[in-house]
Amino acid sequence: QLQLVESGGGLVLPGGSLKLSCTASTASGYSFDEYGIGWFRQIPGQGREGVSYISRYGTATEYATSVKGRFTISRDNAKNTAYLQIDSQKSDDAAVYYCAATKGRTVAVPREGKYDLWGQGTQVTVST
Repeated sequence: QLQLVESGGGLVLPGGSLKLSCTASTASGYSFDEYGIGWFRQIPGQGREGVSYISRYGTATEYATSVKGRFTISRDNAKNTAYLQIDSQKSDDAAVYYCAATKGRTVAVPREGKYDLWGQGTQVTVST
């Protein structure tokens, strides 16, 4: 199965941009393109919020209303990596961001219970 590692988090000014990466290492017999990828975020004291989904080959995407128009999800299966471009950062975007993988085929804003494999998270801080 996959092991996922997020990177690219950091401190960003309001209105700024950041690109997160989710890189998978695959065990023998498993392939990155078998999995849809979801991005979630979590702030202390709250559950994980699904923000975006991309299908196995990148042909379908979905976004939460709160991020639509500002976040862009993509993937490069040759690099075993998915991305989340965050533009026009708001203070509400500050959170730990997680990527997760699912073998499910439903195109929808991610729901935590539908995902089997998770990365460790990367922190995004929005501050002046």
